[in-house]
Amino acid sequence: MKKWALLASVLALGAMSSASQARDLTITSWGGSYQTAQQDIYFKPFSEKVGKPVLDESWDGGYGVLQAKVKAGAPNWDAVQVEAEELALGCDDGIFEMIDWDKMGGEDAFMPAAVSDCGVGTIVWSLALAYDGSKLSDGPKNWADFWDVKKFPGKRALRKGAKYTLEFALLADGVPADELYDVLSTPEGIDRAFAKLDELKPDLVWWESGAQPLQFLASGEVAMAASYNGRITSINKTEGKNFKIVWPGSIYAVDSWVILKDAENKELAQDFIAFASQPENMAKLPEYIAYGLTNKEASSMVPDEYKADVPTTPENLEEALSLNIDFWIDNSEALNQRFNAWLAQ
Repeated sequence: MKKWALLASVLALGAMSSASQARDLTITSWGGSYQTAQQDIYFKPFSEKVGKPVLDESWDGGYGVLQAKVKAGAPNWDAVQVEAEELALGCDDGIFEMIDWDKMGGEDAFMPAAVSDCGVGTIVWSLALAYDGSKLSDGPKNWADFWDVKKFPGKRALRKGAKYTLEFALLADGVPADELYDVLSTPEGIDRAFAKLDELKPDLVWWESGAQPLQFLASGEVAMAASYNGRITSINKTEGKNFKIVWPGSIYAVDSWVILKDAENKELAQDFIAFASQPENMAKLPEYIAYGLTNKEASSMVPDEYKADVPTTPENLEEALSLNIDFWIDNSEALNQRFNAWLAQ
């Protein structure tokens, strides 16, 4: 009897130890002022609602990071915010859990681009032309102006990589937005984009993190830059800047929440995503940072004072274009190789 009592005691202690070591729900996003807003709107309130700790981490993207975590087993992230390309690749490869859309309020509650078998769209963001309105009273109106260093002297900043850069080059060269990816899908179109980049190469500064183009603008190192819209309005609000966004020719995309396959807290992650997707919660975001909302009811709840800065406001969408995810999944590797070779010349 003593042996059995001892064994039961050991097993109970083991179970207690295992329970005490259970990992807290871990949510991973993009850092910066955006994640600070998420902490206030989503992470802390959800933690209070469920009575459990919520950890949050940040990352810089990269599909290989997600692949490696799932392949190793027992990933240490649960819910992760990903770009559209990562969502598409991960869904195809089966590294994300399937979404319980009944928990989310149903697919019809969201804009179509936000609905996926394994992801829930959470924001619409834009990469747009930006400049300092305190230095340029009559600033650029389009990407052709971005290329015009005689009319607007000074350096320019672009995101380091083929994606977006080639699109902006073709728009500057006069390609209509609705024909852009048709042109870029041809060898002649690719040559045309790189030829346009050749014109501006001596005046280009390249950035790799979202904070850099704003730093370049603030210091006067560049006269204009491609930048994420949310960061522009955020720095205007927090630091009193007068940075302007040029919406025509901006490229928008949807970021989504996903749950890593076999994550320890996958059910709680579903609950978190549902909480973050509720209209009354999502509608608070534009007060903090100007991203578009994917829940239709939430979009209708955005106060008028914030609508001018949100990518999904109809006037801002008129001459904007949607990032073609399928094109970049098919062509990213080859075009980035060519871009890197061009950059090294």
